Amino acid sequence: MLAPPLTITAAAQAGAPALRDVWRASELAVSRSTTCSTGHGALDAELPNGGWPRSALVELLVQQHGIGEMQLLKPVLASLSGQQRVALIGPPYLPHAMACRAWRVNERNVLWLRPASSADALWAAEQILKNGSCGAVVLWQSNVRAESLRRLNLAAQSTDTWLWLVRPLAAAADASPSSLRLALRPALRGVAVDIVKRRGPHCESPIFVALADMPAGRVLDQDHHETLIRRLPAIAAAGSVAAALV
Repeated sequence: MLAPPLTITAAAQAGAPALRDVWRASELAVSRSTTCSTGHGALDAELPNGGWPRSALVELLVQQHGIGEMQLLKPVLASLSGQQRVALIGPPYLPHAMACRAWRVNERNVLWLRPASSADALWAAEQILKNGSCGAVVLWQSNVRAESLRRLNLAAQSTDTWLWLVRPLAAAADASPSSLRLALRPALRGVAVDIVKRRGPHCESPIFVALADMPAGRVLDQDHHETLIRRLPAIAAAGSVAAALV
């Protein structure tokens, strides 16, 4: 026997304090967890609690490395590095001290780890999360097993550290315990962000995030939806080009 649907009157909604704490899937989740603004207003408006969640696994799924994922994190890394360490585990490119200074990131608080294997990288990230020695961890991985994702997520929940896992865009089709998953694609003068997973309603359209520090020679081929990089001539003096991270 099917029971009739439960109806809640407006008076009951206003008078029942318990209902105010009930999260509805049609609304962005609001919790007591600590968040930090992304530094990008359009993105903050679409994220639960208006920013990057602390003590949580956040996935950045990139079409390719160097499309602006680090510039997306620049505001929060600059803020955290002032007083806390920021661990970069297995980045695809060598961190540049001059670029850190240009971004107002304290390079003395940047910890660069280059593990020999994926297992070592995951172990290092888990240990940093458990001992709380860093304020933020950015981990790059190509292939991560479901068990390793669960361990990272549990380790993140037990600490006061921000954690970002950078993975290939193809991983968006895989299941993940992460509460926030963002797919990043190159866009003209910025990056397009698709919210793959969040605590809230489905985000229908991508969010454009302008990145002022993207290389000036980067253009978007609208016909083929590909990013082209125009490189500087080889004869250009190394000291005449400002360092940049993407």
